Amino acid sequence: MSNFKRATVTGGPSRQDVLAPLRMTQIVGSKPLLPAEILSTILDYVTVTDLVHFARVSKRMKEMVYDDSRWVQRLHLMGCWNEVEARRRAEAAWRKRAGSQSLPYEEQAKRAGIGVDGDINANSESANRKGSKAAADAGWEQVNLSTNGQHQPLPSHRKSGNDGFDAVPLTSGASTRLSFPSKSLDPLSRLAIFSHVRSIRGHARQEYGKIHGALNVYYEDAVTCKDHINASVFRTYRDPGHQAQMLAILMRFADSDIAQGWTERLAKLQGLVSAFETAVAHEFEQALQTADVDGKQRKYAHVLAALNGGQKGVELFISNSPIIARKNELGNPLNCLTPGPQTGFSLQESQIFFTQLATTFNDQIALIDRIFPASVNAAVTFLGRVGKEVLSEYLSTLLDEAHRIGVEAYLQAVSGTYQQSLYMAKALRPSKDSGDDFYESVDRTVASAFELHIDLYLNEEYAYFKRKSEAEVNEWERQLSEQDASMQSLYMSNVNRQADKRDFLTSFKKVVMMPVNVLPTFPLSSPFGGKSATAKALVNGENLEASSQASSQLPARPSTPSMVNGTSLGANRSTTPLPEPPTTELAAKAAIMSSRLEGIRSLFSIEIALNLVHTAKSAIERTAVFYRAQSQFGEDARKQCQLIFVLLCQILGTRHVKAGFDQAVAHLTNYDPKEIQNHGHTEVKPLVTFLELVNVGDLIQQMLDVFYEQEMVATRLTDRNDFLDPAVKEKRKFEQMLDERVAAGLNKGIEVLMSEVEFVCATTQKAEDFNPNASGAANTDVMDIGPTETARRIVDIVSSHTRMLLGSTDKNMLDVFNQEVGLRTFTTLCKHLKRQRISVMGSIKLISDMNHYFTYIQTLKNQNLLQYFIALRELAQIYLVDPSDAKELATIIADGDRFHGIFRAEEVYEFAERRADWYQIRPKVERAMYGIGCVVM
Repeated sequence: MSNFKRATVTGGPSRQDVLAPLRMTQIVGSKPLLPAEILSTILDYVTVTDLVHFARVSKRMKEMVYDDSRWVQRLHLMGCWNEVEARRRAEAAWRKRAGSQSLPYEEQAKRAGIGVDGDINANSESANRKGSKAAADAGWEQVNLSTNGQHQPLPSHRKSGNDGFDAVPLTSGASTRLSFPSKSLDPLSRLAIFSHVRSIRGHARQEYGKIHGALNVYYEDAVTCKDHINASVFRTYRDPGHQAQMLAILMRFADSDIAQGWTERLAKLQGLVSAFETAVAHEFEQALQTADVDGKQRKYAHVLAALNGGQKGVELFISNSPIIARKNELGNPLNCLTPGPQTGFSLQESQIFFTQLATTFNDQIALIDRIFPASVNAAVTFLGRVGKEVLSEYLSTLLDEAHRIGVEAYLQAVSGTYQQSLYMAKALRPSKDSGDDFYESVDRTVASAFELHIDLYLNEEYAYFKRKSEAEVNEWERQLSEQDASMQSLYMSNVNRQADKRDFLTSFKKVVMMPVNVLPTFPLSSPFGGKSATAKALVNGENLEASSQASSQLPARPSTPSMVNGTSLGANRSTTPLPEPPTTELAAKAAIMSSRLEGIRSLFSIEIALNLVHTAKSAIERTAVFYRAQSQFGEDARKQCQLIFVLLCQILGTRHVKAGFDQAVAHLTNYDPKEIQNHGHTEVKPLVTFLELVNVGDLIQQMLDVFYEQEMVATRLTDRNDFLDPAVKEKRKFEQMLDERVAAGLNKGIEVLMSEVEFVCATTQKAEDFNPNASGAANTDVMDIGPTETARRIVDIVSSHTRMLLGSTDKNMLDVFNQEVGLRTFTTLCKHLKRQRISVMGSIKLISDMNHYFTYIQTLKNQNLLQYFIALRELAQIYLVDPSDAKELATIIADGDRFHGIFRAEEVYEFAERRADWYQIRPKVERAMYGIGCVVM
């Protein structure tokens, strides 16, 4: 929209002319202005030369071109701007300005004798010190903050829309031209132009002008020349090192070129640099072929480093290195695998490879130190290529082939080569400029080489241990089952032979009574000949191969499993020759039960447990190599070791030990002392063998504890204090299972022991022991007052079994076992006592027996249990009372305190009924106790 204003009238027609003002009126229009944001964006696409012309258009355009943030952005693109340095310089200028402004007030206060802080007594030394400090803090930046000798106000900070730096005040009084330095600078000085650039707020334009004036002439020529050879850079600088430095500087200067068409200019400059790099690389490669290390190799390596970091030279050096070019000469991975049925892995062959690899690598590192400058750090790049093209390829070929031919060889190969790789890593020598992170790079290189194989290895390690352990336990169970079946067949074979003999006699009688022409033409021995021959061979121990015509061949004695991984199951079996096989089914079943009870001790084997532990130890040691190396696989390896230990506890506990205890308890349950012909004098064989099994189980637990402490806790694979750790939880489950199985077995063993005690009481206790008159003996005045044979045998049997647990279990379990045995023995003796007839003379023997039991119980040192046998000893006194003292007997029976609450009066009365003269004294006793037979007067 146009704006109208009246123009100034000078001269012209008179005021009487009405139209005169209208004619003199002019229409003045103003063109619309673009927003500052659009103008600023346009300026971003303008070259530096055009910016100079644009600044001359108007004052407003000048301010926009001179905006310091625009030049800070360009310096920042070249990496020349340090914001920390700029802020430090600005703060120093601020402190100087603040000190300069306070000087007039200090002078006035000094004249008045008053301190600046209001202290009248302050002397002038304080003001002098403040003034001198302000003068010392001032820098040459103060010149930038003033114009025409006047201090300008502090700039207001605002967010720049271009580069994010704080805005700086514009110096409107400065010259309107860019103060570029002269183009006649020394060529060598231009190579160090970036080192003279400073970060000063408000002077970014001048700092950029230094760089532009020194480099723009080469930059413009480089992006416009048609022939690279004729570029001014190569005409000005004849030394390849200087040429490389200038090209690198021009590439850095090109980063500040953001004007329109910068992509084309950058592509041309890159083409020039690429052509120069190719020529230098060709010279370097020829020097590598001639082995001119300290001459051309070093020279051109430094040229490439100055140009763009020297990576091209590093790649050429690595490609021509013997460790890369002739890597097959280091070793053949297939030589590590031994062919044949017993395929294995040879650590010696792989060690040769790693030794040669380390030696060759160190030799090449020595050459790198002589050829390349410190800024290149070629050792790390060389290490990465060696790890990828040599180490990884060698390991992949070796491990893939090992996995194909056998899992065991694969597991040994992975763990063995990884450990050898770690030893090789320690033998590698870093370059003199590699820094402290060289060995970290080595560790990462080794880990990268094994990264593709670690997951498969961990899975195969776990599966291999599981298969091998389960196969060993299954083989053990299979051979035990076959042994049990063979033993049953042996003992039942003679029974079947006797049945066959009876059947044959019956059929022979029928044949004799038949007509002659009906007789068949077959050998008479055919109905039983095969079994008879087999039975004879079994009984006589003849070679079974001699009886090849028999229908079934059985071993001459119960065959024990021969070998399970080198362990003979028959080592725990009795090697005494077997007696004559029984001829009756009852005797055969008794022999089978006796053999099973004898074989309790071999239901699980410490040798099998040891083999499983050794297998787990090997698996954990192989896996723990990855954890001890503190590699990136460490946590996975630690968890894998815990899983292997958990699996060991499960197989050893549930599959082997628990199953063995369950079978032992089942055999003890079927024990019947009446079916055993030969009873030991002081021991019950099934309980003895079970206690031996308990000792084996305790030894297995101790072995597992030692393995846990040495292989898991000492190596920090697990924490025993972490109750959530899977290894800790599974170990506690194993211990709990073992305690439960032992407790169940001991409970059943105590029942077997008590069955034996009852059997001894029933078979060895004579009626004359407690009632001498029962046998009709003439002289009963002389008798032995010692304990009976039955009491001696019971104490010997019980004491022998309680002593067996000493040293093999803890005191708490031993006390519980002894107390349970004592209580059940007490109950058995009470039942036995109620089956006897006891006379006054026989009570002496009974009292001797009770004293014998009491003496044994005292050795157990259990006061609670001792009270029962004290009461039992007091109970024996009721049989010593003379029949004439029936009232005193009634008093004893009714006295509850006499028996310490163990027996009630009714129970004592039942024992009193076992007196031989009870029917004579019964009325008197009942009259004294209950008043039976009294008459009311």
